[in-house]
Amino acid sequence: MQLTLVLFERLGLLLVVAFVLTRSPGFRSLLYREFSYKMAIIHAGVFGLFGVAGTLTGVIIDTDFNVIREFVWYVEENQMVVSSSLVAIVIAGLLGGPIVGIGAGIIAGTHLFFLGGIGFLANSLVNPLTGLLAGYTARFFSQERVISPIKSLFIGIFPPILLMHLLLIFHSADQEMIAIVNTIGIPVVLSNSIAIAIFTAMIAVVLREQENEAAFATKQALTIAEEALPYLKEDSFKEKAEGIANLLYARLKLAAVTVTNEKEVMAHKGLGSDHHRIGNHLTTQISKRAIDTKQMIVAYSQEEIQCTDNNCPLEAVIIIPILEGNKAIGLIKLYFRKAQQIRPVELMLAEGLGQLITNQLKAIKAEQLELHTRDAELSNLQAQINPHFLFNTLHMIASLIRKDHEKARHITIQLAHFMRFNLKLVSTHLVPLEKEFEHVKAYITIIQTRFTGRLQINFSEPEGVSHLLIPPSTIQPLVENSVGHGLERVTEGGIIDVNIEKTAYTLKVSVRDNGRGFPEEILSQIGDVMLTNRQHGGTGLYNVNQRLMNLLGEEARLHVRNLPGNGSEVYFTIPILNK
Repeated sequence: MQLTLVLFERLGLLLVVAFVLTRSPGFRSLLYREFSYKMAIIHAGVFGLFGVAGTLTGVIIDTDFNVIREFVWYVEENQMVVSSSLVAIVIAGLLGGPIVGIGAGIIAGTHLFFLGGIGFLANSLVNPLTGLLAGYTARFFSQERVISPIKSLFIGIFPPILLMHLLLIFHSADQEMIAIVNTIGIPVVLSNSIAIAIFTAMIAVVLREQENEAAFATKQALTIAEEALPYLKEDSFKEKAEGIANLLYARLKLAAVTVTNEKEVMAHKGLGSDHHRIGNHLTTQISKRAIDTKQMIVAYSQEEIQCTDNNCPLEAVIIIPILEGNKAIGLIKLYFRKAQQIRPVELMLAEGLGQLITNQLKAIKAEQLELHTRDAELSNLQAQINPHFLFNTLHMIASLIRKDHEKARHITIQLAHFMRFNLKLVSTHLVPLEKEFEHVKAYITIIQTRFTGRLQINFSEPEGVSHLLIPPSTIQPLVENSVGHGLERVTEGGIIDVNIEKTAYTLKVSVRDNGRGFPEEILSQIGDVMLTNRQHGGTGLYNVNQRLMNLLGEEARLHVRNLPGNGSEVYFTIPILNK
């Protein structure tokens, strides 16, 4: 009973060391199984020293079964070390695998070998053997990030049992050894297995803390990146910098925030504003290195920061490059009063923030490129005017001048309205329906004058829709299609109906004619494909459809159908956004 209490007492000290170990920066790589030979050697050394500490905090028992409570600095020939080194070796194997386990075991076993005493050979061998076996045991639980305390409690039973067997094997004829094994067996098994279970529970707590910190950092970075989006869309880099600096300073509670371009400081918020001034050139090596390498850099001292003011209150900084494409266009500097304030969560947040801002800039640039491309396409589509219509109308006006001066004057005015509207198309994406109606009426007046007696165009204009917006020159090309293609072979009795129907939420625009209709084989292609080799209005209808979809969305696309008997209908529907 006394031995059991002493062992648990010493294991308490060992678990304090273990707690400190779990907080070390390199411990995370073990939890996430980021294997490398360099880290394996380092971890083997650390756990090996941890095993040595388990031996030093163990107890000594002599042949009279007296428990010596002093720390184990040396061992007499008639004394035996009851060590807790197996706790460290099992954990090393479970977390680091066979290489880390056997490496730590060799270090702890070598120490026990040189201490000597009764059973020193068994004590020496059991450590590397335990590390090797624990490492291979961990492979059965490779899908688990951390082995549960219950499983590790069960695993922890076997190393002490292995030690007892080795002691009996090497001292099979020694009755005293049998008595010693009977005395220490149960206390060692209990203390070691429970300590291993506590250690794994401690690791699970650390892992949850890291995951919570990572989740918090990710959430905070996403929130800040979303709030930074309006500033990133600013055309002026200075406005971008000022917005981001103010946002980060307010959200992260930092000592100071600086935003720079490639050459100079564009914004500074917080401490040190008396010498961290806007317009200061980037002269420090750390800033130039961040621009050149395009990598996040952390400085933990004023010497690394290289501030020109010896009384600067800023002691540490995280420098995040602002990337656009493959080039660093600036820096975000997060300043801290003390180096200790830069914790792993701050590093995770800074790294995530830099990546998110880079992605935001990529998305903004892609969006701007798409808008510019769309503007160019729309300008190209809108600028297309049928030259035949212009020449035919001018010829008609010339003929009317000899016969009817007043009508020639009226048609000239209508042509002027028509042409003025077309010239404004390139700079206007949406116009009020009132303007579009004027454009259509001007065209109808010209066409009906030209085809007097052959063609009748009916136009219905509902009330309360004049303020609604529509892509310019949308209705007129539909009427022109009916005139030029639908009624191409009609010598008299041609009728075109232009109907505007308003419902509670939509506006339907349709153009019907009683002409020959569209060939069935091209009905499904009209509006989606530029039918340049066809004589059925392929280009005009395609242009209208592209403008409608680009500016109002897919639901506003053109619909084309042939009517029963003869004729065709082309129509589209747009939502009423401002009733």
